[in-house]
Amino acid sequence: MESAPAPPSGERRRDAAATRRRDAAATRRRLLEAARDLFAERGYEGTTVRSIAERAGANQALLFRYFGSKQGLLTEVLAQGGLEQLRATPPEELFETALRSMLTRSADAGPGDRSLEVYLRSIGGGDETAGTLRELGEEYQRVLAGLSDARDGALRADLAMAWLLGIGLMRTVVAREPLAGAEPDDVCRLVLGTLSHLWSAPDQQP
Repeated sequence: MESAPAPPSGERRRDAAATRRRDAAATRRRLLEAARDLFAERGYEGTTVRSIAERAGANQALLFRYFGSKQGLLTEVLAQGGLEQLRATPPEELFETALRSMLTRSADAGPGDRSLEVYLRSIGGGDETAGTLRELGEEYQRVLAGLSDARDGALRADLAMAWLLGIGLMRTVVAREPLAGAEPDDVCRLVLGTLSHLWSAPDQQP
């Protein structure tokens, strides 16, 4: 019985190149996911390039090839998480979406956007992280400020952000009960009901 003819050399090269691209994309995705989880768990300063590569099952050299540096990796983690979610979410749904994502993630340890956890644990990381984290905070403030017609809309947005991050701090970092174990729906009901007044309260400035 005759064997099937081997594919032409050009076709073999194309197949090999396609396989390398698939492998590279998978490795890149694993590195991003590993960095996202480690930054959220340990903060930027507490996470090493070695630990990211080990969790991803990849060589450290590949991390530098794909992202340039640990800072470059942080930038992409936040771009694919917080900034992507922010730009895809209607402004009036942003606070609730971010709050529920944080509450649900800390409740069941499932996958998802962990950018606020990364922000909380990395905010004191110094100049290396300051620009990237500041961009995320400023984008949130800009969108939330637009929810109020008041002249102090930026202040109201900062207050909303302070509350959101404070909830994240108490629930995921400090793990203080009863907030740490509270049902996400219960937290959202209480927080969102009160937050609506922040956007609608009269502007008392002269």
